[in-house]
Formats: sequence, C-alpha cells, structure tokens
Amino acid sequence: MDNTIIGTWIRRFLMEHVIGERNLTQNTQASYRDTFVLLLPFVAHKRKKTIEKLRVTDLDLETIRSFLQHLEVDRKCCIATRNQRLATIRVFAHFVGSLSPEHIMWAAKIRSIPFKRTTTEVIGYLEKLEMDAILDTPDRTTPQGRRDYAILLFLYNTGARASEVANVKIADLTLEDFPSVKFIGKGRKVRYCPLWELTIETIRPLIEGRAPKEPVFLNRCRQAITRFGIYFLVERSVSRASQMVSSLRKKPVSVHSIRHTTAVHLLRSGVDINTIRAWLGHVSLDTTHIYAQVDLEMKAKALRHCEIIGTRKKEHWQNNPKVMEFLKALCG
Repeated sequence: MDNTIIGTWIRRFLMEHVIGERNLTQNTQASYRDTFVLLLPFVAHKRKKTIEKLRVTDLDLETIRSFLQHLEVDRKCCIATRNQRLATIRVFAHFVGSLSPEHIMWAAKIRSIPFKRTTTEVIGYLEKLEMDAILDTPDRTTPQGRRDYAILLFLYNTGARASEVANVKIADLTLEDFPSVKFIGKGRKVRYCPLWELTIETIRPLIEGRAPKEPVFLNRCRQAITRFGIYFLVERSVSRASQMVSSLRKKPVSVHSIRHTTAVHLLRSGVDINTIRAWLGHVSLDTTHIYAQVDLEMKAKALRHCEIIGTRKKEHWQNNPKVMEFLKALCG
C-alpha cells in the first residue's frame, strides 16, 4: 500500500474509524463524506492533478485555508458550516498522524488551523398565529395534502429534527394508552415524545395496513421521505402561509424554527425546563436554557411583577413632627 496517497487514507478513515471504531450515525457519516466530496476536487484543481494521484502532503495549510475561503465566499456557506468542514479535516489529520509516524508533523500543522468564532444568533420561533397559518396550507382533501399536514403537525407536536422525522418507523409509534413516539436522536440517544390526539388521528390513516418496519412518512414514489423533502415541504408551506400572515415574510423559517417554536410554546404553557430538555433530546441543559431567554412575552410578564406603581412623595425629616419631638426630647 502506498502510504502517501490520500485516497487510501480517506477510505481507511471512513471505513475503519467513522464506521468501524466510532459507529457514528448515518447523518454524521454523510457529513464526513460530503466534506471530502467538496475538498478533493478543489485540491485536485489547485494541484492540477487527478484525484487518484493526490498525496497527503498536497493537503497543506495554504490549500486548506483556500478551501475554507472557497466555502465562505464562493459557496456562501455560513461560519458554522465552514467550521464543521474544518472539524472533519482535523479529525482526519489526527487519524492519519496516529497511524503514520511520517505524517505526524503534517497532522500537527493541519490540526493547528483554528475554528472561526461566530456570534450566537437569537433563536427564531413562530407565534401561534404563524404556526397555525403554516398548518393550514396543505389541501387536506388530497392524499398528498393529508400527508403534508401530518408531517407539519408531527414536527410541531414533537419538536423533532428533520432527520428524526424522516427515519421514524411505524413500529416506533405507540397509539394506545399513552400515545408516544420513539426517536433515536444525536449520539444515538433514545427518547420518547408524547403525541396529541389530533396527531394520532392524522397519522393513523397513513399507516393503516402497513408493516411495522416501514417508515411512517412516504414520498410520492411510496419511498421513505428524505430530510431534504421535509425541508422543501416546510419552505413551500411557509411561502404559501406568508400570503396570509405578513409577519412570516420577515422571518427565515426552517424545520429548526418549528423545533424552537415547540420549545417556546411549551415554555409558555408552563412546562419546566427539564421536561423540555427530555422532549427535544438535548444533552446539555445549557442548550435548553436558551429558550428561556427568547420569549419577550414572558419577559414582559416578569417585568410587570417588578413594576413600580407610582412614587410616594417623600417628606423632609424636619417637617415630620414626630421626628422633631423625638429629637427635642433627647436634649431635654
């Protein structure tokens, strides 16, 4: 085996480390793969080589910095995406350096490339009127409209990620006694989410007579809907709803916005932070506490409890006869 060809190392990294050793989720595997799908053609073009002839040392500091610049400027990626791609490259460099002593110095240089700092954006969420408008967009007289409504309602009910909704199976649903759905989220964490009666009524016709191992939500070809299909559904629904509710035109709404909406609406309903954390599958409470900072309505209510209802006119102590009598008595 040629120890210098980068393609060989990438195969080993993905098969041995990502899948074999770490057993990372399919979404993480896809993210790592996509980084190399973007990186290798860029490096090959810069080095004027075919991808198969690229060597590990072709991936030097200048080339990686140019690639990261390319992501931000040419592909219009946000800083978070840029940092995610860099994280993959750094993990890959560590893998190569740990198994190939001749590449230790190369790996150290690659891993020295810093992540860019980014600002923490205020989490966007929808008001009840806006969420209702989105739910009203599907034409529920048609099979596709009923399916679209079921997906949107399911997103709002559970606060699930698009990938979780795409991967949920019929066997993961419990529709009797205490209705709920089982999700396997980030880090393969299992959590259960309660389902509303309306959600159950909407989903039941979609799964009737189907095998437990089948996905709950299917596309037009009767195959499992993808997370990209869910992204497109939300985008289309928001576009239609914005014609009725003008405030939606000013908001960048995504699947994650609906997830935040679920959290904020639960918070407004009096649900405690720990329950919301379990509901959404957050590993850290710090993530969940963000929602407590974004609801202006709750802030306004809290402020009213501290409001000063007017001021009392203070009298000068010399005009208070009781005080004066007390002072004169001390000298008597």
